[in-house]
Amino acid sequence: MTKVRKIPQRMCVGCREMKNKKELLRVVRNPEGNIELDITGKKAGRGAYLCPQIDCLNQAIKGKRLQKALEHEIPEEILTNLKNQLGKIQT
Repeated sequence: MTKVRKIPQRMCVGCREMKNKKELLRVVRNPEGNIELDITGKKAGRGAYLCPQIDCLNQAIKGKRLQKALEHEIPEEILTNLKNQLGKIQT
């Protein structure tokens, strides 16, 4: 009998839907305090998951859920950088 592997589930901080971990993007605050998009999903630090849609990022920013999940205040230039990176991934 083969073992059935569990598929890890994570919640998007924007739309708050549970989805497969591989479908979501990870935003990470590394130990130095830099906030960046983690394409591999393996960087060290505090992470939060987002759907690969600009709407979810906007909802997470508006509700301050991204700041709360990363336990850090996010400067405006980092937010615009995240939006630009997410726009490149979407297209």
